[in-house]
Amino acid sequence: MVHEKRLAFIDRILFPYKLLAANKKEFVPPKQILSSGTAVGALDREAKHAQSKAGVFNKINVALKEADETLYWLIILKETAYITQPKFQSVYFDIKEFIKMHTRIQTTTKTKLSR
Repeated sequence: MVHEKRLAFIDRILFPYKLLAANKKEFVPPKQILSSGTAVGALDREAKHAQSKAGVFNKINVALKEADETLYWLIILKETAYITQPKFQSVYFDIKEFIKMHTRIQTTTKTKLSR
């Protein structure tokens, strides 16, 4: 389930990047959201193959930070009218779901590490 959600999330992140880069010839905010958004998926995948629980915790923690940065850039794009409210909402819910799901993984991993 996490894998499918990760792919859907990346697909959602690519949409605003492609839209802004092609239509508005804007590159800095779209590149930032592309960078942080795809880092989320990459770190999530690295956590899957971590060699220890501490490694999992570290990768998930960094992925959460990247997800928060992605959310920040998404809000910037909405507030500056580069993307519409409906497009914002569709990606926003994916990011929030990712953050909730990975916060639970982080909490569980942290509990296991402290045993």
